[in-house]
Amino acid sequence: MKIELTPPEARVLGCLLEKEVTTPEQYPLSLNALVNACNQKSNRDPLMDLDEATVQQVVDALRGRHLVSDRSGYSGRVPKYKQVFCNTEFGTLRFTGLERAIVCELLLRGPQSAGELRTRCARMTAVGGIDEVEAALQALMEHGAGPFVVRLPRAAGQRDLRYAHLLGGDVPAAPASPAASMTRDEAPADIASRLQALEDQVSDLTREVAALRARIGPG
Repeated sequence: MKIELTPPEARVLGCLLEKEVTTPEQYPLSLNALVNACNQKSNRDPLMDLDEATVQQVVDALRGRHLVSDRSGYSGRVPKYKQVFCNTEFGTLRFTGLERAIVCELLLRGPQSAGELRTRCARMTAVGGIDEVEAALQALMEHGAGPFVVRLPRAAGQRDLRYAHLLGGDVPAAPASPAASMTRDEAPADIASRLQALEDQVSDLTREVAALRARIGPG
């Protein structure tokens, strides 16, 4: 399933997936409620400030791609929206509760470690140990309609591996280590030469300090 979402599209879809589970009594969402969900200060990274016109454009684009629907005969005059991306009668894509929560959290908060996902997914589904989260991540990486998740390279100084969704945009790469950032023009021989120059400077400074001490004499 090839899906490419812009950051606002990922935010809207993530919010619909989230609110369907966390506040079912208020779901589907009106445009105003969806704007508030996109711009809320908790459980979001990065924070956004989307206006109604922008969110409406995003919703319309997602409706055109059959990821969002408002055509199910909801009561009242105010249009309300729901996701039809997964686990609905409108499509065949199915996730387990934990897999769905992981995708939702990655859409809302970007790359995260398995430990972070274990804590954050607990508000949407029952979560066991870290092994259960890692198994769900592996299933999303090997999903027949996917992959939906990728394991990121370990960044320099980073203890835990992080995971990102593959539903659109460039997957952020791990910061390059000092060795990896070496240019082709900066060969090992050039580095050795610079190190030798530094050693020579240290030797010169050492000799100058010794000469000054000899001139000053014992204190």
